[in-house]
Amino acid sequence: MELKNEFRVSVPVEQAWATLTDVEYIAPCMPGAQLTEIDGEEFKGQVKVKVGPITAQYKGSAKFIEKDQSQHRLVLDASGRDTRGAGNAAAEVTVEMTADGDETEIIITTELKVTGKVAQFGRGIMADVSEKLIGQFVESLEQKLLSASPTDDAADQDPQEHTVGDDNSDDEASTEDNSGPRKIDMPEPEPVDLLDTAGAPLLKRFGPFAIVALLLVLLRRRKR
Repeated sequence: MELKNEFRVSVPVEQAWATLTDVEYIAPCMPGAQLTEIDGEEFKGQVKVKVGPITAQYKGSAKFIEKDQSQHRLVLDASGRDTRGAGNAAAEVTVEMTADGDETEIIITTELKVTGKVAQFGRGIMADVSEKLIGQFVESLEQKLLSASPTDDAADQDPQEHTVGDDNSDDEASTEDNSGPRKIDMPEPEPVDLLDTAGAPLLKRFGPFAIVALLLVLLRRRKR
């Protein structure tokens, strides 16, 4: 299924680009997501979602397959699997940024494939959930951008901080750069409750009895 979300951030396009390509910086803004490892252009993590009383945890990886700064366009390939083996998800996410004065318009197009419990919601519900989660992400990102820029921490560190004449410093830095994946110490977030996030659309489309029936089906599958 294809999901399309559009939003605007109150920063110039170059800052928006620097921010949205800094995965470690934006990860805490993503509802239910936890970044665990970065290895060059590839990173690993997990996402927790709830369907009422049932929690599903997807562990997976993602990588940038295209980063065109001149066009402010990037493409991300991601995949994950339910840790209980009850389903999986894969997505190709295309992000396009357009300058609009001192602000940036952003369009995110997601080609999503899901199986298992979450897939039972269908495209309409998934689109509603996606829109609300993007809204939460943007709100959190805006607050983060207003409090500090993504390059503040790097700017505070002097790249020439090591003592001139220290023959081992460059060798040590080189060793660190080639040491492989970098573990990320990020607090585990609360899972996203899909029924809570899409409560109104679910009630409108299916009614309360259908929601109860859906929960009973999912609980029965879990017991099996």
